[in-house]
Formats: sequence, C-alpha cells, structure tokens
Amino acid sequence: MSPSDHTSPIRLLLCDDHAVVRAGLRALLSSTEGIEVVGEAGSGEEALATAARVRPDVVLMDLQLGGGMDGVTATRHLVSGTAYGTEATPRVLVLTMFDTDADITRAIEAGATGYLLKAEQPDELFAAIRDAASGRTALSAPVAHRVLAQMRSPRPALSERERDILQQLARGLGNRDIARALFISEATVKTHLGRIYGKLGVDTRAGAVAVANERRLLS
Repeated sequence: MSPSDHTSPIRLLLCDDHAVVRAGLRALLSSTEGIEVVGEAGSGEEALATAARVRPDVVLMDLQLGGGMDGVTATRHLVSGTAYGTEATPRVLVLTMFDTDADITRAIEAGATGYLLKAEQPDELFAAIRDAASGRTALSAPVAHRVLAQMRSPRPALSERERDILQQLARGLGNRDIARALFISEATVKTHLGRIYGKLGVDTRAGAVAVANERRLLS
C-alpha cells in the first residue's frame, strides 16, 4: 500500500528500546481508527530487518536506542531505501524525549518526515502519524520553534582552529592532549570547545563529534 492511500489503515512500525513504552504505544494506537501497528523493534538493526519484512507506511522512531545503531542512523537507512531495495520507502516520524538543536538537526538531515516529543497529547500523535503517512511534515510546537530559530539565526561556521580541535576531539583526546598536539594552552582548548558547542548546538564532546560527522565537518 502506498502511504498516500487512505482507503486502508496506515501500517505502523514502532521502534523504541523500552518494551514498556512500546507496549503502551501499541495499546494506545491499536484502538485508533485508521492506524494498524504491524511490528515492533527494540533497536535500529531490528527496525531495518522488521521494516523489510512488514513494509510499514510509517516508522515511529526513538532516537536513543541503547547500544548499536541509533535512531538517526536507522532513519537514514530506512528513507534511503537500504532496507527496501527499490521498493517504496517508509516515512519516519521521530518520537523522543530529546529536543536539542543537535538532535533535531541530525534527524531532519537524516530524512525524518516529522519530529514529535513524547510529552505530546495522544491526539497530536495520531494527527502526526496521519500527516507523516501523507508526506506532510509534522513537528511538535517546541521543535518547530527551534527549527525556525535556527533558520533565522544560522550558526556561524567553524574557524580553522576550531576544526583542528574538533579533529582531535574525534580522535578521543582529552583537553590536555589536544593542547599538546596543537601547541596551545588547556585554557585555550576549553575556550574553543565552548564556541564549538555553541555553534553546533550541543553540550557534550560526544554530541559535537556526532554532529560533526553528520555535517561532514571532519572530512
């Protein structure tokens, strides 16, 4: 069935690493007219395998999936056709607790049709699933606000020195080792890291490296 075919229920795949969350979502959605839960997955790898088997119209995807493939990577594979070959690909609707700029940017760049927070009311979730199935963007109000704010105030590009530090960060070096490698002080490293975090919209070293990889800033 095509996602735009409204004569049949929307086929939905749930992907969340918490079994209790999946059970709650299944119970909630199974009683909703026009939506049929056709599968569950607890990891990114399982989501790809299950999607290839059950052919959902929409995948409801959490971003944090414990070990292994995260939700962003799984989203990219799903929408690029990796799981489906030449067949029609599903829409991916992110459902998460996290609304940082980095998470939102990574999910949207990976091809997610929508981004919803778990604090949303059930009716908002139902509407977002229907919008996603029809190819319409579905964003939580706080997420839409952040996206617009980013568009209106694009983050400045990284300086050459900031790129150097980011490269060292990606190698797993600590501040002291980065300072030694670049012949600068630890205080200077910390100053640059603060600027890098601000420009990338993150607040951790791992987050900076993840966003840098997504945006191909390390190539």
